[in-house]
Amino acid sequence: MRNQLIQQVEQNYLKSKDVPQFRVGDTVDVATRIVEGDKERIQIFSGTVIMRKGAGINETFTVRRIVNNEGVERIFPVHSPYIQKVTVRRSGETRRAKLFYLRDRVGKAVRLTEERKVKKTSGDATPGANGAPAAREATAPAKADKELAGAAT
Repeated sequence: MRNQLIQQVEQNYLKSKDVPQFRVGDTVDVATRIVEGDKERIQIFSGTVIMRKGAGINETFTVRRIVNNEGVERIFPVHSPYIQKVTVRRSGETRRAKLFYLRDRVGKAVRLTEERKVKKTSGDATPGANGAPAAREATAPAKADKELAGAAT
């Protein structure tokens, strides 16, 4: 529960339409504005989101990546004017809110399994007698037919 007066003051400083949609476990590219003297450039930091915390103007997320066999973590404020955009490259499947266990892992063990996007179509599959999808029932005989065809040749 936050104070409503504080929320009203913070409302002017929040990003209204550009709030990036990503979750913990996603592999993201964070494009940040770097100001060097009178020049300005965009630098991309790509890695895995291991943590999201805070609310309102104080909301931050931590991105971790491996550079030269050394783990590098960087904390970004979600509503910072220096963050140009956050692009989700890959969605990772996770059951935790904080992925600190990735700090102890090395090599391919750091990778998370990719979250599968399932498209639901209402008219394609009719449920079977026991409530299972018809597509699952149809795949078992087809697999058996292939095995029989392979044994016959």
